[in-house]
Amino acid sequence: MTGEDEMATLAKQAGSVLNQHGHKLVAAESCTGGWVCQAVTEIAGSSAWFDRGFVTYTNLAKQELLGVPASVLDRCGAVSEETVCAMTAGALRNSQADCALAVSGIAGPSGATPGKPVGTVWFAWQRRDGGCVTCKKQFDGDRRSVRGQAVAVALQGIVDLYG
Repeated sequence: MTGEDEMATLAKQAGSVLNQHGHKLVAAESCTGGWVCQAVTEIAGSSAWFDRGFVTYTNLAKQELLGVPASVLDRCGAVSEETVCAMTAGALRNSQADCALAVSGIAGPSGATPGKPVGTVWFAWQRRDGGCVTCKKQFDGDRRSVRGQAVAVALQGIVDLYG
């Protein structure tokens, strides 16, 4: 499992790169349930580089708060590249942020579907001035472990996006 110290380090690194560019972050979370936002707001001074977060656990919340098209959810599912890209686009549209991250996955212990076992998590990162960057990870472990690993990858992705 990813430790709290590692998350704090990654959140500080993400904040540092965002600050260097004068940018703010918005997070759109599903399976992590606000854990990315919690890790970020644990950092003193994060209000300088963190705008807001959306916890969109249900498909309806993804549609209402982020504008994820129902057709994307119907065709590809909530745990898909198409959905996380739509989540980052919607988060940017509905915030003052310059950079967005999105996380959607199956933390378990149930919820697996054909081709999407427990531990499958899709990520997206997008700067307002750029395209959507995605990756899919397959994590092992229990629900808490999958979620913790997902938070770490999401934060590392911000560092990498600006690297």
